[in-house]
Amino acid sequence: MTTVLPPILIVDDEVRSLEALRRTLEEDFTVFTVPSAEEALTVLRREFIQVVLCDQRMPGMSGVEFLKQVRDEWPDVVRIIISGYTDAEDIIAGINQAGIWQYLMKPWQPEQLLLTLKGAAKLHSLQQDNQRLSLDLRDSPRELQQRVDSKRAQVRALSGFEKLARAPQSPLNAVCTLAARFAPHDLAILVTGESGTGKELLARAIHYASARGDKAFVVENCGALPDTLLESELFGHKRGAYTGAYEDRIGLFQQADGGTIFLDEIGETSPAFQVKLLRALQEGEIRPLGSPRPLSVNVRAIAATNRDLEQEVREGRFREDLYYRLAAVTLHMPSLRERPVDIPLIATGLLERGQALLQRKVQGFTREAMDCLCAYRWPGNVRELSNEILRMLALADGEWLGAELLSSRVLTAAGEESQEGELSLLAGFDGGLKERMEQLEARVVKEVLIRHRWNKTHAAAELGLSRVGLRSKLARYGLDKP
Repeated sequence: MTTVLPPILIVDDEVRSLEALRRTLEEDFTVFTVPSAEEALTVLRREFIQVVLCDQRMPGMSGVEFLKQVRDEWPDVVRIIISGYTDAEDIIAGINQAGIWQYLMKPWQPEQLLLTLKGAAKLHSLQQDNQRLSLDLRDSPRELQQRVDSKRAQVRALSGFEKLARAPQSPLNAVCTLAARFAPHDLAILVTGESGTGKELLARAIHYASARGDKAFVVENCGALPDTLLESELFGHKRGAYTGAYEDRIGLFQQADGGTIFLDEIGETSPAFQVKLLRALQEGEIRPLGSPRPLSVNVRAIAATNRDLEQEVREGRFREDLYYRLAAVTLHMPSLRERPVDIPLIATGLLERGQALLQRKVQGFTREAMDCLCAYRWPGNVRELSNEILRMLALADGEWLGAELLSSRVLTAAGEESQEGELSLLAGFDGGLKERMEQLEARVVKEVLIRHRWNKTHAAAELGLSRVGLRSKLARYGLDKP
């Protein structure tokens, strides 16, 4: 059965940006791209579009002006704006003038962009479903409940702890076991760990394993927005609250009522905003900007940070009372270098997604390539691993991804545990000085051969050896091509 991809329209006057957006999204959407608002209006009159993603700064009609016209003529279309412009008051005014659903900051991240667009397409689908249900209520209550239960089961199946790729002996197993124990209890949870370790995936799994699993799970990156815009996003605002507030806006706390809100990068918020957030969590009340009275909300908060919040508290950059409000339970996501046993599983999953994204088909990784992937420390965690695999796929000519396709930093650093490890490398070898130097020489020769795809002529030239001399060393150290 052919899958019908949601149609989206991307408007950006920068050709390279337009092409990058199209390549990122075309696997999951039917993508229409145009360089101007005027051409975009023509596409909207001709095609059925669900979502519009528009740049703010364009010659002629600006992004906000264009999306305001879209709202007037096609109110069901979900509108998203993207810009590097960071004047909070103007941004908020524009969001309200055009009824914009989401605002993205440049430079955008592929994962965040894809997640946002998928959410927008889902919102459009839900709007259409709601209209159909309003016109047709012939289903019995039992049939409606069965449909709802089926949808909930599908969402839970895609968001459970089993979606966190890990081996039977993975350090992540202990984290997931603890998370599963705490999930049913309505406790605030703080997830710590480096960027790119999967903190949001863990938060989703906790939500869907809780009694709130059939309610909303909403996400906000607190480090991506200035205070004024962040307050409006989380708490909402009333019409007329400030210049450009032409309509009421429901904040994420209200959208998550009965469910869970995930506050990513909570350590990036200012002390002034932390006071307002503390009150919302402590009292279960929010006050939208411009509202004369507070609103009660029932929300479970899961926060995440890559900072040491205890150190931030000691240095006065994070409120102690908010820290203890957020950290009733603390879970730490281990970095990729702490769980090398999981790398084969994660790499295989990323390879499947990369093949779909780049429209390339390969059999998999060679043993040598996988050994190098498992040996590297991955300071950028899963995001860096994902980029490395996409790079290998783009360079691949054959059916297998070999070690020669790896970037030099991965290839040369594989097997070295740290900068200190480099200094003690010889000390870690067995034998006397001569034996240790020979082991080091064998390692250098093998690394050069891998980079040159076992081409002995090129490897010998780089090493300053003759082909006869290189063959002698290969025989001496037992180095054979895999």
